[in-house]
Amino acid sequence: MSEATALRTAGGAPSADAAVPIHSQQHSKSSPAHNRSENKQSFDYIIRSAPLDRVKILFQASSPAFTKYTGTPFGVLRAISTIQKSSGYAGLFRGHSATLLRIFPYAAVKFIAYEQFRAQLIKSPEQETVLRRLAAGAAAGTASVFATYPLEVIRVRLAFETRVEEKSSLRGIVKRLWQEGGRNGGGGGGVSGFYRGFGPTVLGMLPYAGMSFLTHDIAGDWLRKRGYVSLPKKGAKQHTEKKQLKGWAQLCAGGFAGMVSQTASYPFEVIRRRMQVGGAVGDGRVVSMRETARDIWRGAGVRGFFVGLSIGYVKVVPMVA
Repeated sequence: MSEATALRTAGGAPSADAAVPIHSQQHSKSSPAHNRSENKQSFDYIIRSAPLDRVKILFQASSPAFTKYTGTPFGVLRAISTIQKSSGYAGLFRGHSATLLRIFPYAAVKFIAYEQFRAQLIKSPEQETVLRRLAAGAAAGTASVFATYPLEVIRVRLAFETRVEEKSSLRGIVKRLWQEGGRNGGGGGGVSGFYRGFGPTVLGMLPYAGMSFLTHDIAGDWLRKRGYVSLPKKGAKQHTEKKQLKGWAQLCAGGFAGMVSQTASYPFEVIRRRMQVGGAVGDGRVVSMRETARDIWRGAGVRGFFVGLSIGYVKVVPMVA
């Protein structure tokens, strides 16, 4: 696994990963077989992590039936047990169908958009700068998130429902998202109902991408100074000034970068989740990002912005393994 791959896989949520630019050299060298292999690994990982994702959504969105488990020892395991007892093992994967539907259009839009933005921003070798590549990657990431964001909102709304007798179908959730804002006079009806929380999603990309690159470079340099590098093969050319880290060192650097970047952007993720389920709780009106942040602060203080973060840390390990 290359250092760049370790950094990307340490990312976590697609919305955050979208901010990480795809370097042209890596993209051009990726074969179809390699891309299929990476997509299969991502697909398998998403399926394995589905129960943790659902619990994290319930914690972040402050589900009344699961708030008692937040911040307690073995709270995640107790929450999983509660879901399994009330809804069976299928309940652990509720809303996951929307996640699976999102994988392929998200990747397709991201790669296509990156090539288009790159062609506009980098028209000659002299313009091949880190800043321009970062801008192209960020723009492509935003485009892919925007194109698939309705599926994200649908997934969260499906996962948020915990009462067996009140569970909605995929079609029912879509209909409700379309209607609820306009019905309550909040201005969130129609298409805009599918973009609840999009603002904090985009804002969260900035600290995520910045901290990913910064901490990965710092951790990598620290490990290199201590000699944890691979010896180049005979006749092999050194393409970069920095020596290649050993496999386990790459995983450590990538995992550390993933944990730090998740922590930096996590408050935006919690705010996003609260906004996404806004129509399913309270009076259903559309609440601004500022109002949502204020409600979280009043309810739990600083800790409220990091509820469920431990689940994100647990997910980093298998992602970089």
